[in-house]
Amino acid sequence: MTDLPPPPAKRLGLVIDLDICVGCHACAVNCKEWNTGGAMAPLTDTNPYGADMSGVWFNRIHSFEVGTDSPGNGGGRTVHFPRSCLHCAEPACVTVCPTGASYKRAEDGIVLVDEDLCIGCKLCSWACPYGAREYDDDVGVMKKCTLCIDRIYNENLEAVERVPACVSTCPVTARHFGDLGDPTSEVSRLVAERGGYDLMPELGFQPTNKYLPPRPHKTAAGCTGAPAALTATLEPSATGLLGWVDKILSR
Repeated sequence: MTDLPPPPAKRLGLVIDLDICVGCHACAVNCKEWNTGGAMAPLTDTNPYGADMSGVWFNRIHSFEVGTDSPGNGGGRTVHFPRSCLHCAEPACVTVCPTGASYKRAEDGIVLVDEDLCIGCKLCSWACPYGAREYDDDVGVMKKCTLCIDRIYNENLEAVERVPACVSTCPVTARHFGDLGDPTSEVSRLVAERGGYDLMPELGFQPTNKYLPPRPHKTAAGCTGAPAALTATLEPSATGLLGWVDKILSR
């Protein structure tokens, strides 16, 4: 089995805001596009336009209906939940690997797969409770999110573009990338301010990626900052026929 490195000071990961994610799948599509030609290429698709389509996707989006419209419940809502590798501090997918193909980088905490060592036994996919591993039938190896490691360290790109493809393409900025090992980083402050949480923390794998919870619905009058009611309009200042017409049209 594979050993883990000492806990790294730097822990790169994602913070995903479930309050504003619209489920557009732009992150999944751009992830697929970038990584089809990236370090883990190819991301195989089998019979993509048929009834039994399958393929390798590092990022998948699930949608759930949450709550009800009963009084006092805040109303129902749709929550879109993006799911990918969480780059855990204690990844079971690494420690269960018999060849060392699954490993955790000591310098930044990113969990990767060495395809040259992978024998396709699928032990890592069984060990991962988040369903983040993808088996490529064409190549016979396991694949997973790399946090676009061939992009975030690519000095040929502008600094603003050195983020995972899913982060760069999100139209509502629901995805954030940074060092969650640094409590002063932008992503760490965001997690602290919004009460970000781990996915299934009771399992003890300590995911690096965090989720920001949906905010409560604002349904009470005046809760958004707008007045609870419009103020009465002033009486028309015009007199005579024009005043009469103005009064009629203002009803």
